[in-house]
Amino acid sequence: MHAATTARPAAAAYRQRRTPRQMEAEVFIRANRSIREALSGQEATAIARARADNRRLWDVVLALVMDPANQLPAPLRSQVASLAHAVLRECDNDPPDLQFISEMNDAVAGGLWG
Repeated sequence: MHAATTARPAAAAYRQRRTPRQMEAEVFIRANRSIREALSGQEATAIARARADNRRLWDVVLALVMDPANQLPAPLRSQVASLAHAVLRECDNDPPDLQFISEMNDAVAGGLWG
């Protein structure tokens, strides 16, 4: 049997075992991949892609915690909104501090995965 053929069922089984919070954590982990690529090569397109990827992610995070239907406790929603604003401000800087953004992604991913 081909390795790719056996990897697909294993990957599907792994995805089925993850909790919704772990799936959310993986979004932040994937966003950090674009940052690592940008930091390793320092290419303008990679940096622009990392900035755009992370801006989209944190725009969504901010919109979700600002939604009145969000079930999170108000103090937690406020803290997440403050964090989102800080990351979005950094995304707007030229150049953005990708290390800071990466650290925030790691912190959120770690909290969600835990």
